[in-house]
Amino acid sequence: MSVSSMNDMEAKSSERVIEVREFEASKDCLGVEDVERRCEVGPSGALSLFTDLLGDPICRVRHSPAFLMLVAEIGEEKEIVGMIRGCIKTVTCGKKLYRNGKNNKQPLPVFTKLAYILGLRVSPSHRRMGIGLKLVEKMEEWFRENGAEYSYIATESDNFASVKLFTNKCGYSKFRTPSILVNPVFAHRVNVSNRVTILKLGPNDAEYLYRRRFSTTEFFPRDIDSILNNKLSLGTFLAVPRGSHNADSWPGSDLFLLDPPESWAVLSVWNCKDVFKLEVRGASRVRRTLAKTTRVVDKALPFLKLPSVPEVFRPFGFHFLYGVGGEGPRADKMVKALCRHAHNFAKESGCSVVATEVASREPLRFGIPHWKTLSCAEDLWCIKRLGEDYSDGSVGDWTKSPPDLSIFVDPREF
Repeated sequence: MSVSSMNDMEAKSSERVIEVREFEASKDCLGVEDVERRCEVGPSGALSLFTDLLGDPICRVRHSPAFLMLVAEIGEEKEIVGMIRGCIKTVTCGKKLYRNGKNNKQPLPVFTKLAYILGLRVSPSHRRMGIGLKLVEKMEEWFRENGAEYSYIATESDNFASVKLFTNKCGYSKFRTPSILVNPVFAHRVNVSNRVTILKLGPNDAEYLYRRRFSTTEFFPRDIDSILNNKLSLGTFLAVPRGSHNADSWPGSDLFLLDPPESWAVLSVWNCKDVFKLEVRGASRVRRTLAKTTRVVDKALPFLKLPSVPEVFRPFGFHFLYGVGGEGPRADKMVKALCRHAHNFAKESGCSVVATEVASREPLRFGIPHWKTLSCAEDLWCIKRLGEDYSDGSVGDWTKSPPDLSIFVDPREF
């Protein structure tokens, strides 16, 4: 073999050396944005969903208690060809019964330190080189160093490359299959039932209600107070039967829960619009024209209350509804009223859609308005136990636990 041939081989080898390091905003933003532009985000098919991070690559994790972003670069020119984001928090993984008195057993949450992987991207021209695997392994090292007991990811069930990477190569197992429910924001306001009163709760009242009624829900964040007091949290809203409570007679969540009405519901609103925007690409001219026609008619004839397709073919913002819960035989009707109120709120804020995510068996999901064509019936969450030296406690190995009826979806990670 000639010297020149050996030099060529060494050059090609050096070009394929992959280095993974922590993201540096001062020099990495352009490279990260370039990879983001070339990667599709969302279900496979003709239509693709793209994310505009508004110049802040760590926007989707920066509100978590602990977070990290890594980039992968290759070759002598240090071209960024991949990235991954991760965060760590403490959440409910189960519950145990605490005996309070002779016959009174009170369920208490069992917490664990949980890590979450999101935003894994690899440039299309550099796939099948082990870059995604290397990014995941490096992120998991950081998780373990910071005491995380479990790691989980969310991906589309039909994203076969992602599912294969995590389940076949990274040791994750399929865990939960929640549903993402998306409803368009119409050009007209929607009516809220006059049989329901909607109250806005302050952060302290909201925290008390959530901790007392929903802290044993799977994935409930122990730092719920940080979420509710975040500037992106636009408010918590409570629906009760008309005549039971109003803004002037509101007794506070503690007294409310001592004597609640037969049915009630609650949800909170998170402002994703100021964090990132989405855009649907790949739509045909016919589809765009039909969508525009529905908006024109809806705006010109609002009294008809015709459903219209919002402008989703250019960057649009949305609100995320989290902490959806309630009690009583009419709780689903209360949730429906809250979602209608949230729709009108989103319309005033210039959003194109409202979205939420609930467990696949969530009883209240039937009260959540959504369009099937915009929604994802089966999102896929995969989980991995990061070490065997953790105490099983009263829950056991969480990865082997059956699903509950409800989950709490953290808006900081949507």
